[in-house]
Amino acid sequence: MIRADRLIKRFAGFTAVDEVSFTVERGEVVAFLGPNGAGKSTTMRMLAGCLEPDDGRALIADFDCHIDRRAAQTHLGYLPEGAPAYPSMTARGFVRFGLRARGYSGANLDEATRVALDRAQLGKMADKAIGALSKGYKRRAALAAAIAHDPPVLILDEPTDGLDPNQKDGVRALISEMAPKKAILISTHLLDEVEAMCSRAVIIAEGRIKADATPSEVMARFGGSLESAFRGLTRPSYDPVLSDRPGPRA
Repeated sequence: MIRADRLIKRFAGFTAVDEVSFTVERGEVVAFLGPNGAGKSTTMRMLAGCLEPDDGRALIADFDCHIDRRAAQTHLGYLPEGAPAYPSMTARGFVRFGLRARGYSGANLDEATRVALDRAQLGKMADKAIGALSKGYKRRAALAAAIAHDPPVLILDEPTDGLDPNQKDGVRALISEMAPKKAILISTHLLDEVEAMCSRAVIIAEGRIKADATPSEVMARFGGSLESAFRGLTRPSYDPVLSDRPGPRA
């Protein structure tokens, strides 16, 4: 359902994504892990059709995200980095806006809006202006918009960023509930979420894939814990801490 095929993206001569390849099938929740600047969000933006690759292919439900962008995006729910939204709209209005753009109207529009707001647990905040909401509720408003049309593919960039512990538990439960019928790719810095929710972990550093395996396989092959494996796999090729250490004495 999601396929990155040797994706490459350069900015001003800098290669941000360097031949990245992986897949996500229906029923999988895959964690996309890496340090800041590793290429995670750039890869997700290419998969969402928001950024064109310099080489390689990004596909959603077998539709090329560059050549057949509209068809690919019909099957996709995307929560981008920072959860951008129109601050003057209410969360309810924002969800309805997205659904109308996808062709919803009448009773179908009302029902899809209600379900999305309930699943994202907006409550009374659904009718407040997004610009007046806390960071956590802004995130939930953007999540509601991403899932409102019940797409078979979800790409979620830091879905629990800014949420309190109770809100995080709610989003994790929602993702677990949706998982059997969808292909879900999640970027997160919270490694406990990976072990709790994800069937696989794809780890990227300096624009390249360093590991693609189940969390338990990553821990067994690369370190005693997911955190130690992550640290070992994503350590910069030039590490100033290590480079400043004196070499062995002759």
